[in-house]
Amino acid sequence: MSESTTAETTAAEVSSEYLADIRLRVRSSVNKLDGEIEDLILAARADLVRGGVLPARAADESDPLIKQAVSTYVKAEFGLDNEDADKYRASYKSQKIALSMASDYIESPEEV
Repeated sequence: MSESTTAETTAAEVSSEYLADIRLRVRSSVNKLDGEIEDLILAARADLVRGGVLPARAADESDPLIKQAVSTYVKAEFGLDNEDADKYRASYKSQKIALSMASDYIESPEEV
């Protein structure tokens, strides 16, 4: 399996623990919306990669900065009547820019 295929596979998987944590962050106590939340997690990861973050870093469920960016993205896009969407979008944009400028997130360890 190539390196890019491995990263794509990893990015397409969301652990149940990570999903549960993001669900709590959007203040949802039911799992019937897990499909929407999981789609938003994957969209956030893809957006981070598009912004220059390494795929493996964007998919790292243990990284607190990635988790914060992902949860902020989900908060911005989750639901229909989200009065705080613009505030969360602005916050996510700032987080994405910061991550895309940090060498730990845009360069492979052997390049650093």
